[in-house]
Amino acid sequence: MANLKSLRARITSVKSTRKITQAMKMVAAAKLRRAQQQAEAARPYAERMERMLASLGAAVAGSPDAPRMLVGTGRDQVHLLIVVTGERGLAGAFNTNAGRFARNRIRALEAEGKTVKVLTVGRKGAAYLKRELGSRFVGEISYAAVKRMGFEQAQAVADRVTAMLENGEFDVCSLIYNRFQSVIAQVPTEQRLIPAALPANDTGAAAANGGALYEYEPGEEELLTALLPRNLSIQLYRALLESVAGFYGAQMNAMDNATRNAGDMINKLTLNYNRTRQANITTELIEIISGASAV
Repeated sequence: MANLKSLRARITSVKSTRKITQAMKMVAAAKLRRAQQQAEAARPYAERMERMLASLGAAVAGSPDAPRMLVGTGRDQVHLLIVVTGERGLAGAFNTNAGRFARNRIRALEAEGKTVKVLTVGRKGAAYLKRELGSRFVGEISYAAVKRMGFEQAQAVADRVTAMLENGEFDVCSLIYNRFQSVIAQVPTEQRLIPAALPANDTGAAAANGGALYEYEPGEEELLTALLPRNLSIQLYRALLESVAGFYGAQMNAMDNATRNAGDMINKLTLNYNRTRQANITTELIEIISGASAV
């Protein structure tokens, strides 16, 4: 009978776990809808801003007074990687995929003789990378207390990166995050932020603007001075929104799988419980019949 008691306790425990995973799945699905809308709405603006700045930058890239945020420091020795991950777990391989992608990128850069610095946004990415690459860390940013990701969070990261650039702490800055593709697919992506990716010639500049060449007023340098810091914030904001949407998609999928697995486990445990109970009843009946026959 002790075995039956332990089986009952385990069935009750798994049922409680299934209720929790079902609730988490529903919460993630509700949050995913809004996060996905925000991420998809931010993409066209961020992509268009990037293309416009590429066209603007092509005209002044060779100037000695070109902004450092556009052309960098002229060197390619110190790389800053901004790694964006989730603040929480229970989302399958979402955080691990971004962390592994960043780790492989760091190893590849170091194999080329580069110096790598890491700035993480999200607790899970920091925890994953610190195990092996803690000496490369220059900062950790966490928004675990923020209920809804806003532009001000991206602006804070951008301000920090800008200050590091002005202090000459890096030559190249890249962003690593999980791009939201669907509920079951979040693609680890690397995007170079500083220096900006520029078209090779005027034809490339025209392609960046949908096939047209534009004249700007005021001049390109004035526009770039105003728009480059804003573009940095916008690209970071898009990455944060993509990461949030990807996290909730991964969490919803993970909780759905956990709920299904819990249901399968309950069925197996219930079958085992019924078999054990039937065996105990059969044993007791045999003992009673044997005792009666002996009398």
